[in-house]
Amino acid sequence: MSHLPRACGIDFGTSNSTVGWLRPNASALLALEDGRPTLPSAVFFNADENSVSFGRAAMAEYLDGYEGRLMRALKSLLGTSLIDGHTEVHGRALRFRDLLADFIAELKRRAEHEAGRTFDQAVFGRPVHFVDDDAVADRRAQDTLEAIARQVGFREVSFQFEPIGAALHYERTLAREELVLIADIGGGTADFSIVRLSPERTRHDDRREDVLGNAGIHIGGTDFDRALSLECVMPLLGYRSRMRNGAEVPSSIYFQLASWHTINFAYSRQAWADLQHIYRDASAREALDHLCRLVSRREGHWLALQVEEAKVALSAAPLTRMVLDRLADGLGLDLSRDAFAAATQGLVERVGACVAGLLQEAGVARGRIDSIYFTGGASGVPQLRARIAAELPGARAVEGDLYGSIGAGLAVEAARRYG
Repeated sequence: MSHLPRACGIDFGTSNSTVGWLRPNASALLALEDGRPTLPSAVFFNADENSVSFGRAAMAEYLDGYEGRLMRALKSLLGTSLIDGHTEVHGRALRFRDLLADFIAELKRRAEHEAGRTFDQAVFGRPVHFVDDDAVADRRAQDTLEAIARQVGFREVSFQFEPIGAALHYERTLAREELVLIADIGGGTADFSIVRLSPERTRHDDRREDVLGNAGIHIGGTDFDRALSLECVMPLLGYRSRMRNGAEVPSSIYFQLASWHTINFAYSRQAWADLQHIYRDASAREALDHLCRLVSRREGHWLALQVEEAKVALSAAPLTRMVLDRLADGLGLDLSRDAFAAATQGLVERVGACVAGLLQEAGVARGRIDSIYFTGGASGVPQLRARIAAELPGARAVEGDLYGSIGAGLAVEAARRYG
């Protein structure tokens, strides 16, 4: 084992996480759950069993109806004021910072178990911007993640942009030099890098001159879920309906239910009291009945999962049907890809503008890009992919490992940095 790299690469993602470690004649990604390389970034605190579970097991226990708290999209807390707050779990206060530490410690434990060795050094992936247009908050987010990594036992911690990690993975497949736009669109961010790649360049330790530019925007798969939820699903629960006095029903609870990391706020005593007050004066009583049932039964995460599955289905087919029988017997909703595209048009345009701005800032003509390397789970959204391709009409679209490219590339970087 001594000749193998001492360090691992960690892609702590909004939706899924991976750990990479370079080994000869083997996948760089370590199996983290049920033989699979991805561990969904989810934690479930099971009140019935007084236990904690992670990943797919966490989701399964929640969906099986155990009483408890499900937490997802943990990475979204970095760079926000919520990271210094807390939530209530099993009747006690749990700091969000400690919640992240629990998950990253579990990632480390599973990776070490699979590798049969300890990892004291790690290269963590990071988005180009944890926080858009706020350098101080962005630095604080990285510092928080580094402190957590050290807290759980990593002695040396460094960072690499996630799209650069994906580039290093893609480069190992090339037979000739290419100028590539790496499009890494994950659960929380859309990150882009223009990188010069070639088989010869893989041997260079210092690749700074090969990176022509980086850009990123805080838009990812969870934002597409949120937009689809608000525009197409929440109207079934009374969103944008009217009170008897003609005013619009207050929207805060709908926004809470449309984002993974704020769903639990809709279950507070104050939120329930506010909802009862709204219900008394609402016109769309049937829709508000659906909302009250959802909140009283704490089905917010279930609904968010249905929305996420509908997004995935609409990425592959023009139509899908959501079955919403937990809200009312026989309730369903037909959704079209056109409706999904309309709901997310603003997000898609902002991502397109980010790519255009990167090309301009890097001084790279649109026609010079040879290929677009798509990675990250949300890069499969058709309207988003088409909008990026429209900025680079001559470029070839290449499908990466949507969930594994970054972790595998970070493993390459970890071996290079730490030996």
